[in-house]
Amino acid sequence: MWSDGAVNDRRTSLATTRNEPVRDDPGSLRRLAEQVVTEAVAHLHTLPRPWEQRPAGAALPGVSTKSTPTDVVTASDTALEALVRERLAQLRPGDAVVGEEGGGTAAAGAVTWVVDPIDGTVNFLYGLPWYAVSLAATRDGVSLAGAVAEPASGRLWSAARGAGATCDGRPLRCSAETDLAMTMVGTGFAYTPQRRARQAAFVGGLLPRVRDLRRSGSSALDVCSVAAGWLDAYVEHGPHWWDWAAAALIAEEAGAVVRVPARPGHPASGDGLGPDVLLVAARGVAGELTALAAELGAAEV
Repeated sequence: MWSDGAVNDRRTSLATTRNEPVRDDPGSLRRLAEQVVTEAVAHLHTLPRPWEQRPAGAALPGVSTKSTPTDVVTASDTALEALVRERLAQLRPGDAVVGEEGGGTAAAGAVTWVVDPIDGTVNFLYGLPWYAVSLAATRDGVSLAGAVAEPASGRLWSAARGAGATCDGRPLRCSAETDLAMTMVGTGFAYTPQRRARQAAFVGGLLPRVRDLRRSGSSALDVCSVAAGWLDAYVEHGPHWWDWAAAALIAEEAGAVVRVPARPGHPASGDGLGPDVLLVAARGVAGELTALAAELGAAEV
């Protein structure tokens, strides 16, 4: 499901080998994030496609697991994160990097890059098109700029704090929905069976109160969908920083209300949702959805 011709000349021109110093203003960091994720997508297109590598009845090659047997990492995840780290070391020497595969520690008071080399790895593993490369520039836990690239569609989402959000250069604006009963809500699930069961009970209570639920398998793309107005809201327990660091800023800059999970050194919200809920919603339904989630026991999920 590659879309090799989808990355147009404008975005391809971002993938250069220039190594000039990049300033710390959000606009400059945004352009760098766009450049690096575009380079990562170009590299991904040169790698083997895992869904085409499996002989009938055999296991997929180049795949390992992390927290549970369903929490997978592919050779492509590792290769893309290595490329992103290498390019950031060239373009922003000295900056800290936190990645899903390689870990890392944020630097207090300085720019820290947060990378998810493939958000939606299980989709990528099976050949489903809903996966993305995500990169954000942050300072003290706050996203300053970010970009999310979709290899299968060729879309490039990005934002800089205070400067709005775009998809392929077109300004984004979240939906104007005000009726919770007409709200299309995205969600996602954890990898542990016990938490999945609690999440299923939670969304079971949510489903009769909204228009419908969707689960694409990539939280970054679902949150970007809220920014575009394709979804009215997104709520998930347990996403990691790299899952939302870029996409949540894109949604916020598109006008959405964004409630992120608490991070070390940052106090949890007192909204009754618990410490690790990501909730992104159009302004007209955000308050009511937050209250409903608390009513349904989000803090215990």
